[in-house]
Amino acid sequence: MARLDRTPFRVEILDLSHDGRGVARRDDGKTVFVAGALPGEVVMAEQTARSRSFDEARTLEVLQASPDRVQPRCPHFGTCGGCVLQHLDETKQILAKQRVLLENLERIGKVQPGRVLEPLTADSWGYRRKGRFSVRRVNKKDKTLVGFREQDPRFVADLSVCYTTIPEIGLKVQALAALVDSLQARDSIPQIEFIAGDGAIALTVRHLVPLVESDKAALVAFGREHGFAIFLQPKGIDSVHPLEGEAPQLAFRLPQWDVELAFRPLDFIQVNARLNEKMIARALELLDAQPGERVLDLFCGLGNFTLPLARGVAEVVGVEGDAGLVARARANAQRNGLANAEFFAADLTQDQRGTPWMRRGFDKLLLDPPRSGADEVLKQLPLQGIDRIVYVSCHPGSLARDAGFLVHERGYRLVAAGVMDMFPHTAHVESIALFERRRD
Repeated sequence: MARLDRTPFRVEILDLSHDGRGVARRDDGKTVFVAGALPGEVVMAEQTARSRSFDEARTLEVLQASPDRVQPRCPHFGTCGGCVLQHLDETKQILAKQRVLLENLERIGKVQPGRVLEPLTADSWGYRRKGRFSVRRVNKKDKTLVGFREQDPRFVADLSVCYTTIPEIGLKVQALAALVDSLQARDSIPQIEFIAGDGAIALTVRHLVPLVESDKAALVAFGREHGFAIFLQPKGIDSVHPLEGEAPQLAFRLPQWDVELAFRPLDFIQVNARLNEKMIARALELLDAQPGERVLDLFCGLGNFTLPLARGVAEVVGVEGDAGLVARARANAQRNGLANAEFFAADLTQDQRGTPWMRRGFDKLLLDPPRSGADEVLKQLPLQGIDRIVYVSCHPGSLARDAGFLVHERGYRLVAAGVMDMFPHTAHVESIALFERRRD
């Protein structure tokens, strides 16, 4: 492999890539992706990687700034990989994500929405209530690092603060790093996960060797001092247990629907609490399910959409691949007195055509799949009786692919689509789409 040419070069930024980097062309016509640069800017850049079809670079100096450029709030911006868009005005961030969505729909799905929904936004700072910090002891620095991965994922960012996580976590990163550094097991702790409910915050410490009593005592003291419930994870997910006493109740309420969802420390929950409530409201509004109807909710998790839906329909069936989440969804339905919500565990990437829930028949469909999308289950579903589908997506490419299938092969119209800023200051694009069966 040829060595990188580190000679700084001047380049004009033409566009913004899907991952938040500036897009430019070198004098020889080769595309280069420039971290820290915005469309319309002229920057001095340095090459950081090369391949046959494109180069990668980072901004050294902004010679001509975009009017949309703002001063990043975080001192670690440009190094930490947790955020890549802090230098772009917040109102322009969501518009850039909207453009990514619409371009994906047109390029991949060969579809266009009848209307573009107004973007949903909520808290842009201190919003991240769930996440995973990497941990690494760096002997050369004589310190332990706790943080997200750097933009070069081989390294852990040396964070002093994180303004996108909830303040209870983001303002205590240094204290957490000092705690780990004080432990005998500091070389054997690869990660710490955090998750917050309405009344409790849990830290789950992954450790590869058994902890000595002094380490356990230090963790207990830290939890008590800062108000964290400490959990340990010596092996897989099933090994997670509270460090001392009974595990506290982790839960969050959805007041609009008088629903409370309980969860465990490593469960999936939507990271932005206020945006989640707005997202549920929009999904239910678009779905327009009526009191006498039966609704299918695929990839339902803990029942984030299922239980609010159950407040207004005859029956809702939630299906999820994680059996633990299904068990907790059932318990959540029971604790909220929702006997009309039923849950099934099923791998939705596999053939489900013989399962009882698949044969029931539904009036409406809501789905919130992972990044890989929902193509396998959509190909199997008997969609004839389903007039309306609401699709919540965390990856515009897979949504676009599935939208193309629904429109071009299953007789639906893409009535509306729009973005939701679940992860402000990152390039992550959360979106929602409404499909209705064509009548022509």
